[in-house]
Amino acid sequence: MVLRRIMVSGFFALVHSFASAQTEYPASLSGHALIPAQTYISMPADAPADLSISGKFTDASTRNERIGSFEGRSAGRPTGVFLPFKGQPVQGHSGIKKMPDGSFWVLTDNGFGTKANSPDAALFLSHYRIDWAKGSTTRLNTVFLHDPDKKVPFRIVHEGTEKRYLTGSDFDLEGFQIIDGKFWIGDEFGPYLIRATMEGRVEAVFETLADGKPVMSPDHFRVVAPNPGQTVPASVNLGRSRGYEGLAASKDGRFLYGMLEGPLWDPQTKDWEKQAGQQVLRVLEFSVADQKWTGRHWKYVLSPGATAIGDFNMIDSTTALVIERDNGEGTQDRACSDNKAAPNCFHDVAKFKRIVKIEMSDANVNQAVRKIGFVDLMKIQDPQGKARKPLNGGVLTFPFFTIENVDIVDERHIIVGNDNNLPFSSSREPNRADDNEFILLEVEALLRAR
Repeated sequence: MVLRRIMVSGFFALVHSFASAQTEYPASLSGHALIPAQTYISMPADAPADLSISGKFTDASTRNERIGSFEGRSAGRPTGVFLPFKGQPVQGHSGIKKMPDGSFWVLTDNGFGTKANSPDAALFLSHYRIDWAKGSTTRLNTVFLHDPDKKVPFRIVHEGTEKRYLTGSDFDLEGFQIIDGKFWIGDEFGPYLIRATMEGRVEAVFETLADGKPVMSPDHFRVVAPNPGQTVPASVNLGRSRGYEGLAASKDGRFLYGMLEGPLWDPQTKDWEKQAGQQVLRVLEFSVADQKWTGRHWKYVLSPGATAIGDFNMIDSTTALVIERDNGEGTQDRACSDNKAAPNCFHDVAKFKRIVKIEMSDANVNQAVRKIGFVDLMKIQDPQGKARKPLNGGVLTFPFFTIENVDIVDERHIIVGNDNNLPFSSSREPNRADDNEFILLEVEALLRAR
């Protein structure tokens, strides 16, 4: 390690400065819009009949084709929404991009959380216009990913069909960009990078390289599970469901930056990549023109109290926004009195939900990003009374288990959205499935911070 000769105390102080944003800035609510939890869409007429009903495999005990017969749960709490669904739920928002006309493209993830339970969950992106005054959204278009040209290098669920619609057992989509009229999408399973037309037709799938070596999770198509007593294949160097969680792009569209949700495995230390005990997430650079990984990267050091990132988008050529969060959900006023899981209260309340501004430039390539500052999503000011959910202690909280959407709107505002994991998250009310929410935040001080 380059820094091994620095005094120990100085080293830990330096790493801590990378790991924790030192300056907190205020966030004020400028708009709040909702998509009701139980919002569903129909598949195109040429889609397999199997996709007309989704969630048939979410009951781990058996296949279940009886619509509305199996209740979703969040940390053991019933959510009041029942599977399977007729149609596809408009849920699981895991990436957002503001368009020049003020509309937004939003990505829906793999469906129900795993490869095993999502073979009937279609993969799609939707185009929305948000009416902040009314707190509502209008869906302008939905694009379903499909692979008629067989660009996906492995067998997919709908292999034998003509259109070859993709599902949540094929990919777990967690971030995207639009460059030169193409969707570029980051996947969590492989992890893979996918290029598709604006109509959803897959054109290419790229495997991931870091330090010149393939990056593979246990869900990569080349990985074969070992027999009992055998070790995990040496090629596996990333945890399951720890692929791309955020996918940013340079403002000129020349490069993509994929941020992994989990650290890489270090075979020398036999541990996950860390700095001063904190996990390190790689940000890997991909050249759009050359269609390959450049070999450059940055390191995002998770802050104490954080367990994951949720999204990642550039502000300008060197600074970016990152969602950093814990695994908690809910607020203290609805907490379980003894902190033990119960069916009608929160046993692990949200504490760490932040939007962090970082710097990643040529000066810190292959090093830790510099954390400039943050806003706390658990204390959003609402002086104009814009909130469409009850306040907690005079502030709007965003206490969701997963918050997976952030982008810059203008020089003063950003947009943030949750992933409602329908029907498996109930982060506002202990027993009520979460809506899809978008909040427009005035964070001028954070955006100006240097």
